[in-house]
Amino acid sequence: MSKVFYEPKAPWIQQSHLANFMKSLGIAKVEDLIQRSQKDPVWFWEKALKDIGIEFTKPYSKLLAADLPWPKWVEGAEMSIVDHCIDRHLKNDATNFGKKPALIFEGDEPGSTAIWTFEDLARESSYIAEELRASGAKVGDRAALLMPMSLEMVASFFGILRAGLTVIPIFSGYGGEAIASRLQDGEAKFIFVQEKTLRRGKEIPVRKTLESILGECPSVKKVFILKREDFLRGHRDVIPFKSLSRPAESECLLLYTSGTTGKPKACVHTPFGVLATTGKELRYTFDVKTSDKFFWYTDIGWMMGPWEILGVLQFGATVVLFEGVPDYPDTDRLWKIIHQHEVTHLGISPTAIRVLKKSESEFLKRNPLNSLRILGSTGEPWDEESWIWFFEKIGQSRCPIMNISGGTEIMGCLLMPHPFSKLKPASLSGPGLGVNAQVFSEDAKPIKQGLGHLVCLSPLPSMTKGFLNSKEKYLATYFEKFGEKIWYHGDWAFIDEDGFWFLRGRSDDTIKIAGKRVGPNEFESFLMEDARVAEVAAIGLPHEIKGETVSCYVVLKNPEATLSYEKIREELLKLATQKMGKALAPEKIFFVDALPKTRSGKILRGLIRKLILNEKLDDSAVENPTSLEAIRKAH
Repeated sequence: MSKVFYEPKAPWIQQSHLANFMKSLGIAKVEDLIQRSQKDPVWFWEKALKDIGIEFTKPYSKLLAADLPWPKWVEGAEMSIVDHCIDRHLKNDATNFGKKPALIFEGDEPGSTAIWTFEDLARESSYIAEELRASGAKVGDRAALLMPMSLEMVASFFGILRAGLTVIPIFSGYGGEAIASRLQDGEAKFIFVQEKTLRRGKEIPVRKTLESILGECPSVKKVFILKREDFLRGHRDVIPFKSLSRPAESECLLLYTSGTTGKPKACVHTPFGVLATTGKELRYTFDVKTSDKFFWYTDIGWMMGPWEILGVLQFGATVVLFEGVPDYPDTDRLWKIIHQHEVTHLGISPTAIRVLKKSESEFLKRNPLNSLRILGSTGEPWDEESWIWFFEKIGQSRCPIMNISGGTEIMGCLLMPHPFSKLKPASLSGPGLGVNAQVFSEDAKPIKQGLGHLVCLSPLPSMTKGFLNSKEKYLATYFEKFGEKIWYHGDWAFIDEDGFWFLRGRSDDTIKIAGKRVGPNEFESFLMEDARVAEVAAIGLPHEIKGETVSCYVVLKNPEATLSYEKIREELLKLATQKMGKALAPEKIFFVDALPKTRSGKILRGLIRKLILNEKLDDSAVENPTSLEAIRKAH
């Protein structure tokens, strides 16, 4: 088993929010707090809500009124998301908090830096709310965001909420069909789109793509086309628009799944759910303080975009927004941003790290990353080599990697470390506070050591209120396998002999070879041990004798220097056979320039499988569509 790479010894840990919370409760060991929070979630949330600073404009009569599969929280309460994230920070004039940076923006091209204070964000989101009201928007209507990580996007996000509407974030890189399906399903009445956005120096025609499908979306009443120069000048004549309080369990946010395995589904989230969960996770795991600068490389169309904005701004810290890609125009662009703005928290996917470490050079000498305090990761399982590189090179062996895992459907995490966690490479430590997560066998028995299904036995504030327009699909997805009181998450989880938790990929990615179930991550991790390999995707394909067999798609770090692909293929097959055994060894290895991924860096294994099997594709979530043609040619 892997050894412990990180010991929690930094001085800040004893002054962390989690340490102070434990002191206030008279609890000395974090393990005791986690256990009690799992057994008595009502007790935990009563204490945590006060410590986090969750406020209600109308108090609740009962904290938890119903259990899984349809939990009901804070019965009768009302609250305002915008007040928590913006307006309340402006009320304390003594600290002049309104002048503090809320957002730091970096565009695709270097030199495009812009900074907004909390006063700026309050004014610009009020402008959006006024525009919506003038256009006939009513409380409960839905408005879509078709925008990158930009200042205008954040103004629109909070402006929509300020006016009492529901936000539907949509990835701005989607094709027309993917955009239309979400607008139709969500019955969006309003759409916010930027005049233009750049990616690798090229203009992305988001507006044209939207216009091409508007005729298919009869619910849309108005499209707001926002120009960056207008927002950089500011709307100085706008009078602040008081945020509307909403029922704490009403719909406020629709987050769509990526849609790579069937029709995309909208997860319904509430004001209380998103504030309580992002507040808990940003406060106790990431220890966010008002002086921090938090940067997660993501998109508003994925869960981590809203998660970051809502969680960080709750605590008056600064969010760093990046519209570009981390290796353009230079391979060290990301590190330059961290150094320039003295970023304290960096979150990124394992796949993005595997790409960035291919071009390792003297970047640390040019861009020392001494400001970093905590690293973050989510999206997929790690390989040990890349985790260690991230920890040693970027975190300088002193910053813990808070490797977290949850999903769009819970707008938060089931598994995550905390400041007192020891860390092994690729580990997620264990269940988060207030989360009764367990690992189950096929016959629904808890596993204390070994591989099984990740499940959750406790209701969480941010669990989706079902799928929009599909109550039956929600129940079938999460409660059909083990019953209505057990949330089946769809991930393989592994607990080692020392009690450390790891993820082994999606259970729907599971490969079954001659009756033996194997996760793709096992093949990928073994092949990644070869120093020439940058990243791998292992795919299960039908086999007339074994049921399934494995094909691996490999990206090399330096393909230009490769003299013999056949020799490398032979050596990798030998390595995999040694590790997995002859019966489970991959049948074929293909070399490709890139693997298809989402904007947040997730490898789309299911899409590769459909491509090879000539099944109907929905490639709308693919960030790099040319990778699909490369895989076709490899065959």
